[in-house]
Amino acid sequence: MPSAPLDTCYQIETPEGIDLPLRPAGLPPRMLAFAFDLGVRGLIMGILLVPLALLGNVGIGLGSLLLFLVSWWYMVLFEVLNQGRSPGKQVMGLRVIQDDGTPVGWSASLTRNLLRFVDMLPFGYFIGAISCLQHPHFKRLGDLAAGTLVIYQTLPLARPAIPQAPALRLPFTLELSEQRAILGFAERQGELSSERVRELAAILAAPLQVSPARATEHLNGVARGLLGPT
Repeated sequence: MPSAPLDTCYQIETPEGIDLPLRPAGLPPRMLAFAFDLGVRGLIMGILLVPLALLGNVGIGLGSLLLFLVSWWYMVLFEVLNQGRSPGKQVMGLRVIQDDGTPVGWSASLTRNLLRFVDMLPFGYFIGAISCLQHPHFKRLGDLAAGTLVIYQTLPLARPAIPQAPALRLPFTLELSEQRAILGFAERQGELSSERVRELAAILAAPLQVSPARATEHLNGVARGLLGPT
């Protein structure tokens, strides 16, 4: 039986019944994020180990402890305390979440990072790379065991600015298509010439029995009223 094709969409359903589409991150951006984190860890170790080397045996002991902490807790602390983002993931626009879309927790982060040494076998992240390429949502073994998923971080879409105008409430209810038309007009004014703005305003405001001279201001006020307090 052929395996399911790789997909770039992962959909979960929130407790409110809303479908939330997510984009799992593939192998190349994850490798770049890991390489960046590896460089950061190397820089941290290089800066801190130089003064410790001057302390003799005590410095060696402290250096060994520091190496353990940075090697095993660097990723965990950032993933849990920084919304699933290590510095490398943040640079690449990635984050780690649980399979159900909730933030990654301590036990899951520890599991996925402790199993990283298995993903690195026998050399150069070989097993982890094969697992990522074979899984529909690009999971390595650590993700499978921890129930985690690495996704692209989605940025909130900023609504276009609506011109300043006193909010107006109409004495009747507009249909949904009419509301969309008025909001679209208010949001796109900056992209249109003044002549085109006046022309569209006159057309949209005709059913409202507003003079063409006041049409633009009136429609902006209606748009403000539809959006409510912002």
